[in-house]
Amino acid sequence: MARTVLITGCSDGGLGASLALAFHTAGLKVYATARNPAKLGQVASAGIETLTLDVLSSESIKHAGSKLPNLDILVNNAGAEYLMPVADVDIVDAKRVFDLNFWSYIQVTQAFLPLLLKSPHGGLIVNQSSVGSVAVLPFQGVYTASKAAIAMLSDTLRLELSVLGINVVDLKTGVVRSNLIKNQKDAKPPTLPENSIYYPAREVVEKALSQDAFAEGGMPTLQWATAVVGDLLKKKPPSVIWRGEQAWVARLISVLPFGTFDSMLKKLTGLDVVEKIIKVGAGA
Repeated sequence: MARTVLITGCSDGGLGASLALAFHTAGLKVYATARNPAKLGQVASAGIETLTLDVLSSESIKHAGSKLPNLDILVNNAGAEYLMPVADVDIVDAKRVFDLNFWSYIQVTQAFLPLLLKSPHGGLIVNQSSVGSVAVLPFQGVYTASKAAIAMLSDTLRLELSVLGINVVDLKTGVVRSNLIKNQKDAKPPTLPENSIYYPAREVVEKALSQDAFAEGGMPTLQWATAVVGDLLKKKPPSVIWRGEQAWVARLISVLPFGTFDSMLKKLTGLDVVEKIIKVGAGA
């Protein structure tokens, strides 16, 4: 019997959809899920079974779980970005990001754990944490904090569930050509509030918040997904997987002395220009 995998966040053009296609190509039985079933056309057209699953709804999670007779691999992939200087963060929006990027991972894992424990192959849980879990990125504090939280949770789960025969993988994804940036813009185009301490440099900051410099870059999603699935289907998958453009840079940052890449990151996000504008405005 083919191994089975359930993936959250498989909307068209996203990382989850590409993972579903890669697992399907590898011969696994795939359950591709998303909150909005109308956005599952890409995977459905490939013959992949789709399920409606809103990871923020306990009832939706329970209903999806009732559709599965068995499960070998769970991929917690659903997530969203949130870019804003920490001084200007909207707490309601920030909590919404943590609900999706962190708390939902726990709830979904708890719901499908009974099936994973019955897997004759040994259950596998994969948590999408991103390279943002180790790389400091100006204006992405809430988002990267949520990813750092899921990375620590994954490491804790790895120890707790190892005694039950379940492996846990932290998937640290670099820059990939997905629709994550577009979705973030469509949901709420990032703009600074007028009372922001960064408002004198709003054009530079809002350009960084838009991530236009990254919108067209990155590794093709299917290339990334094929490599990730290859890692996950190894007899002994690594506990941490680094895949995607610039993933090696983030890995390097994680082991070098603290603050080594601060200057580079300031230039990358325009924070060096922001600093000059504010100093001029303050008469420094």
